[in-house]
Amino acid sequence: MTDTDISSDLQQQVEQAYASKSALRIQGGESKQFYGRRVAGEALDVSQHQGIINYEPTELVITARAGTPLKELEQVLSDNNQMFGFEPPAFGESATLGGTIACNLSGPRRAFAGSARDFVLGSRIINGKGESLHFGGEVMKNVAGYDVSRLMCGAMGTLGVLLEVSVKVLPRHETEVTVVHELGVADSLKKVHDLAIRSLPISATRFDDNALHIRISGTEGAVLAAQKAVGGEVLETGNDFWRRLKEQQSGFFKTESPVWRLSLASNSPVLNTDGRILYEWNGAQRWLISRESAGSIRDEVSLYGGHAVCFRNCPEQVQVFHPLDSGLLKIHQQLKQAFDPGSILNPGQMYADI
Repeated sequence: MTDTDISSDLQQQVEQAYASKSALRIQGGESKQFYGRRVAGEALDVSQHQGIINYEPTELVITARAGTPLKELEQVLSDNNQMFGFEPPAFGESATLGGTIACNLSGPRRAFAGSARDFVLGSRIINGKGESLHFGGEVMKNVAGYDVSRLMCGAMGTLGVLLEVSVKVLPRHETEVTVVHELGVADSLKKVHDLAIRSLPISATRFDDNALHIRISGTEGAVLAAQKAVGGEVLETGNDFWRRLKEQQSGFFKTESPVWRLSLASNSPVLNTDGRILYEWNGAQRWLISRESAGSIRDEVSLYGGHAVCFRNCPEQVQVFHPLDSGLLKIHQQLKQAFDPGSILNPGQMYADI
């Protein structure tokens, strides 16, 4: 079956589901099936809709079908000394481009280079009525007005079935060095914020277990100069260290307790919450392992204007995503109605009533 046939078949399945008011569960590589609420419905398999459509390294943009394996794209980029700037986690060999963008998950580099959403230039989707729609383009100047392509980032398939995505890429850094400081949490947060105002080529930070890890990326000269300014002991296994953090393979994440993803302003203080915490993104992303109630965790995070998502090992009765206030809920419901009026695409994936 050709890619055109696969695309047409997917469109026909959505049209039929819309006509019969039948729910569809969008299925790709399934590497992130642990994330979000469970969806009931017939599987809509996009994993065979694969292949790079357009890639010209000098343009720093790659366009590929949503079912294309993430590892395949990363290898092609690496062969051309380029990379995805948002350092996407895969959480498995089967990860696809579509699932990566739909979940809008970014790795250690996110706070310094931008999120997945920031790199998306265009997309083609099937909406909830079975219509094929194209948004954005393949260059920055084509992205104008209401940017629907980026709206798909983090929607987890609830607004449309991703068919194709155009993503801006970056040149790979000439060299990288990871240094380690033995510091407590308060001193670590102070240090990373002091360094942040010095325009140093820092590309990742992590703190837990009284150890602050800082990654420096850039040209050999820039990294050497920054390393002197940052100080600390060099970690020889830096590449593997950040890969394991990105893929949540380090010891911290080996738990059967709920793992919470906390998003706050980076200068928020240490939270008064029981459990273990790992800090990324200069303190803006915090991973919490705790058996405290969802209410107490979210109340504490809300004090500082943040939100909390139950990322892994969530009890069934816990609402996975942070509750929306009435204004945001109404906007979400209106968007769902506009893109998926029959509410057939991943219904309830994020919230029970959307």
